[in-house]
Amino acid sequence: MNKIRDLDILPLNFRHEKEFLKNKNLNTWESIHKLTDIQISQFLQQKSLCTESRFKKIRAIAIFIIQLDLTPHQAYLLLHAGIGSLKTLSTFNPYSLKQKIGSLERKIGVRTKLEINQKLLKGWINRSKDLI
Repeated sequence: MNKIRDLDILPLNFRHEKEFLKNKNLNTWESIHKLTDIQISQFLQQKSLCTESRFKKIRAIAIFIIQLDLTPHQAYLLLHAGIGSLKTLSTFNPYSLKQKIGSLERKIGVRTKLEINQKLLKGWINRSKDLI
């Protein structure tokens, strides 16, 4: 499995969910993006250290990766900028999305190494609109 395509991108605070998903043989973004809320609820009954919020964040990252064809790093950036769904992404325009990402970078004091421009953001937004 390609490192950039698997769950290794997830930070340490997702360690219980990563372990659980890998044990369930859900170790690809393709398999995770199809998870339903009911399946996530069932997972919570099986593993007490996992949280619904983190499972849903992992699923959101997987949806961005699979349905918008983003890299895991791009998907994770959107999630941390407060964009948790295709519907939310579709409400932005490229300028406001760029501002939101810039605000996140200033807040954490780090510039992303990703090449983010208006054209790229517009493509993400348009694809999200097509999918909802």
